[in-house]
Order: sequence, then structure tokens, then C-alpha cells
Amino acid sequence: MTTTTRPDTDDTRTTARSAETLPRDVDEIAPEHPTPGALDAAALEDALLGRWADARRAVRETIRDPQMHRDPLLGMDEHRERVLSQLRVLAENGTMHRAFPAEFGGADDHGGNIAAFADLVFADPSLQIKAGVQWGLFSSAILHLGTTEHHRAWLPGAMDLSIPGAFAMTEIGHGSDVASIGTTATYDKDTQEFVIHTPFKAAWKDYLGNAALHGRAATVFAQLITGGVNHGVHCFYVPIRDEDGNFLAGVGGEDDGLKGGLNGIDNGRLHFTHVRVPRTNLLNRYGDVAEDGTYSSPIASPGRRFFTMLGTLVQGRVSLAQAASGASFLGLQGAITYAEQRRQFNATDPEREELLMDYQNHQRRLIDRLARTYADQFSANELLEKFDQVFSGHDASDEDRQELETLAAAIKPLTTWHALDALQECREATGGMGFMARNRLTQMRADLDIFVTFEGDNTVLLQLVGKRLLTDYSKEFGRLNVGAVSRYVSAEASDALHRVGLHKAVQSVQDRGDERRSANWFKAPEVQRSLLTDRVRTRVADIAGTLSSVRSKPRAEQSAAFNARQHELIEVARMHAELLQWEAFTRAVEALEDTQTRTVLTWLRDLYALRLIEDDLGWFVAHGRVSSQRGRALRGYVNRLAERLRPFALELTQAYGLQPEHLRMEIATDAERERQDEAAAHYAALRASGEAPVDEKVIRDREKASRR
Repeated sequence: MTTTTRPDTDDTRTTARSAETLPRDVDEIAPEHPTPGALDAAALEDALLGRWADARRAVRETIRDPQMHRDPLLGMDEHRERVLSQLRVLAENGTMHRAFPAEFGGADDHGGNIAAFADLVFADPSLQIKAGVQWGLFSSAILHLGTTEHHRAWLPGAMDLSIPGAFAMTEIGHGSDVASIGTTATYDKDTQEFVIHTPFKAAWKDYLGNAALHGRAATVFAQLITGGVNHGVHCFYVPIRDEDGNFLAGVGGEDDGLKGGLNGIDNGRLHFTHVRVPRTNLLNRYGDVAEDGTYSSPIASPGRRFFTMLGTLVQGRVSLAQAASGASFLGLQGAITYAEQRRQFNATDPEREELLMDYQNHQRRLIDRLARTYADQFSANELLEKFDQVFSGHDASDEDRQELETLAAAIKPLTTWHALDALQECREATGGMGFMARNRLTQMRADLDIFVTFEGDNTVLLQLVGKRLLTDYSKEFGRLNVGAVSRYVSAEASDALHRVGLHKAVQSVQDRGDERRSANWFKAPEVQRSLLTDRVRTRVADIAGTLSSVRSKPRAEQSAAFNARQHELIEVARMHAELLQWEAFTRAVEALEDTQTRTVLTWLRDLYALRLIEDDLGWFVAHGRVSSQRGRALRGYVNRLAERLRPFALELTQAYGLQPEHLRMEIATDAERERQDEAAAHYAALRASGEAPVDEKVIRDREKASRR
């Protein structure tokens, strides 16, 4: 998996002296003090859009067409039909065909396909996800789980939308636990057919896009049974409707109806009653059944086979990370633009109210989240790079695939959770304007709500990351034989703590009450990396120690011990993901050539890191990683850092490159400035006329003064 860079002895020297030699003010670092408007906008946009910037710009041009936009006045039925018509436009343009083989009109461009797909969120999240169902799930299952015969038989229809399809994996009774699904596919060697059957209602396939109305076929995941042996979950191509839209014999279903969001997608349920499909409808890249019922697979281990098959579908998590980051940028551009125009309360000037963006709390609300959004985007870009390396075949070993799966399981939760948080904060920060449908914040948040539980529930994904952190230290973890690894991790954590000089710096450097010196210590990248790394290492060691104590106990006791530390394991997985994001952010900053742009991005990276440390400050102080003096200085410095970034906030959001047709938000226009200027002109003219009414308080103050 992706791991953090291990500090070496050079880190030790740098960190140990950092508290003594760092400049007293960040301005001393930069040859020129950055000024608003001087950032290299083109370079910053290229960095944010990543390697496939051209693919993203191409799809952004396509969705500038108003016919591709969501109409908020449409009811569910009309919205579904509009999205289907928009999907046909994408099919005609080949917009979502980049990942498919050139033989079928694609470009074998896996990374570019995901990049383009993610930006459909600006047109309508329903369009994006329905496109994902058709080409990212249904078609991709045929591509990645099928063989050449399957590709030639079904990919053309899936790609041109003549065969709309559903991806029938999730069941009512087993969401994230795919291995335990109840649907069966039993081989009948007399007829050389598989019999697809859902034996009880909990096995019904649910929440499936294209299932309620439009789907003509489905890629159905079921337990493959042949000769009385269950070989685990495999995927089958199953026709479900005729050309008139009627269910085929044995197939049934229901419309999920109105949802909390994404109502342009016809989600529904499917069930199967002894539905027969030919033996060749098994997508048999990783497991096959011969005519006589003999099962074979190139992967001997059932567990490894299962995860390999599901691993081919990791692109959903990769794409959601990109789309969620984009939604965060959209919300923040609207909220920050509005805050640069909206005025409220006379704090410094009796004749002009203050800009919202000049209030410290407003800066912390929005700029803090802007920093995290940059971290989201840069880490999502690195995840996309890794995805392309694996799926293009450049780096496609088992280790590479496992690293990709773990990285996706780490980054997808953080980006999707943050999108909901950012959109909600932007809604609140824009008051009643943010609640208006024309500003899209409430609808965008509702549509993205499901992102946190589909393509893998975020909490379950982080548990997978946490287990991987433990297995990185011990291949024995499957048997909970982690005694040795616990001692190893503890030793490594302790050794690393001293080798990076963190403990020494904390204990030996006297802050002498100098708040600025204390704050400067936090600015060193080596300090940030060491603090964020150490809190992961130490917590992993502690959890491993608990598990090692029950390694020889009965299975029930082992399970109970794991369950007792499950919440902490998920928390440490989140912290590990945040460290990965910090590292991605740092690499992106280092790649920038323009000095002023790099300086401002360094401040933004620092804000991201220090907010993480601020949120967990109690742990850092309690464990001796941060002195109490430095802890007291931290919040004040974070406030000043947000204030320093305030003049660049709008530039930093605009760097993402969204055009008015992508934003479609009144709060992202000059409408509020025009209202404020009109009001200011009115009061200025009134004062100039000499006819302005006198405030009662002024009269009372004069009367009091005359009586003295």
C-alpha cells in the first residue's frame, strides 16, 4: 500500500534545529511577498486538474450547453427522461468511451475517462452517476470480468446505449458484505445453463440505477454453484427486459421511487426466480465452468479470486473522489465570491458595513475548508495516476493492485465526507441565499449524500485501511498472531520518535514565552510530517498490542478484542489517509515553479496540516509530542495563517477553472456587489443632500452632552 516516507537521519538534524533556526516570520522565507492577483493561475489550474486536464476541459465544454444542465423545476419522472436524453448525447459524442478498447471505438485511456466522468457532476450529479452506472459499472463489468467473446457480443450495445444496463451487485440484506450475498447461480449441465435465483427477499438486488425503467440487461453477481460446490461470487450477463420494456420471464422488480437526491436516476430492485441463462453468459475471466460442470480458475485461492474480481471495479471509488473534490470547489467558489461582496454590521466604519470575508470566523469557516479541498484534489489526482498505471498494465502486479485498492479506500471516504461538510458550511455561510435552489448548494449536497455509502461505505472502507496498516507489520494478522509485530511497531515508533528529533526538540528547546518562535516550529514540513506520522505509528502499535494479547484465545475472544478497538482502528485509518493527503499536497507544492504561487500554496498546505494537529492537540500534548507552550500558540497562529490567505481565497477557488455555465449560482456572480453598491450610493446621496434623518441615539447623546 502507499506508505509514508520514513524520516532518515537528515530529517533528524533538520527537525532538531528547526525550532532554533526557522525565520521569525513566514515573510522571510519568500524573496517576494506574494500579492493578490500575482499567482500563476494557469500553472495552478494545471496542477489542480492534473495529468488529464485536457480531457476535463473537453467535457467541461460539452456541459456548457444548457440542455445538459439539471432543471430544478422538473418532477422525478421528467427528470429521469431528461437525464436519459442527456446520456444519449454523451453516447453520440463518445464522451465516456475513452477507457474502452480501440477495437470498439475507445482510446484505452483509463485515467482520462475517469477525469472526464468526474466533471459531469457540474452538469447534474444524476447525469454523472447514471453515466457511471452505464459505462463505469455495467459496461466495465463486461470489459474487465469478461473475455473477448463477451466484449464482441455486448460491449458495442453497452457503449452506444442501445443496451442500457444495470449493475446488480448490492442486495437488501448484504450491502458492503458482497461475499455473503444470497443470490445463486446454479449450473445445470444437462442444459448447459446457469439458473439465477433469489431465494428470499433479503437477496433482492436493490438501489440499482437503470433497474426501475431503462435497463435491458444486468450484470448480476451471484454465488456460483456447480457439482454441489459453491465457488463464491461471480458475475453473469442477464437480459432483464424486452424491447417494449417488459420484464422477461422469471425477472421481477420494483421502482425505488423518490430518493433523498439523484432523482434523475431510475433506481430500482430486481429479483430472479429460476432465470436461465447460457453457460457462456458467465463473465469468465477469473473463473469458468466447462460443459461438464467442471470449475476452473487462474486464481487458486477463493479469497484472492474474490478480491481480484471486485478490485477491477475500484474505478468507482476513484471517480467519486474526483467528483467530490469538484463539488467542494463549486460550493466554495460560490460562498467565497459572496463573502467578498456581502456586507454586514458596522464594525470599523459607521458609513460602510464590513465584508463577511473580513471576519475572522468567516475566514476560518471557508479558508480552512479550502485548504482541505486542495488536499482532497491533489490526493485524488495521485489516486487517479495510480489507477491508470494499474489498469493500463504499466504497473499491474498484485502488489500494485492492492496498493490501489487501499489508497482508494483511504481517499474516497475523506473526499466524500468533506464534500458534504463543505457544501453545508457554504450553505450556512451564505445565509438565506444559500438555501435558494438557484444557488445549488442544498441540491448538490442532497445529491452527493449517497457518495459516502455507495461504492463502499466510508466506515467499512476505512476499516479495510486499518487492517491493512496492521497487516503491513505482520503477515500473520489474519490469525491475530501479532505479538511480535506489536513489539516491532512499538520499537519502531519509539525509535522513529527519537530519530526525527521530535522528542528532543520538544523537551530541550526552551520557548521562553515567545509565541512566534513556538508557531514557527509548526511551519517546518519535517515537523508536520513527523507529528502526523507518529500519531499513526503509535496508535497502530497500541491496537496491535491489544490483539497480540488474545492471539491464542478462542475465536470469539479474538473477535471481541478486535471489536473493542474497532472504532480506534477506523480513526487511525482516517489519520493515515490525512497523512497521505498531506504528502500529496506537499509534492504538488514542490512541483510549482512560480515563487509567489508556491509560497501561497505552502501557507495553504500548512493550514491543512495545522488544522489536523489543532483538532488532535490534546493527544499531541498528552503524549509529549507538542509542548504546552507550543500548543497554546498554535490556535493563534492558525488564525493568522487564515488571515494571511484571505486576500488569495477567491483566486485559489477560481484556479479550479469553473466557468459560469458550470457554476450556475447567483452567489458566484456580481449580483450581491451590485446590490451593495446601490445601497451605498443611496446613503451617500442622502447624506450629501443634507436630508438624511438623524439617528435617535445621536440626538440623545447630544442632549446628554449639553446637560453636563
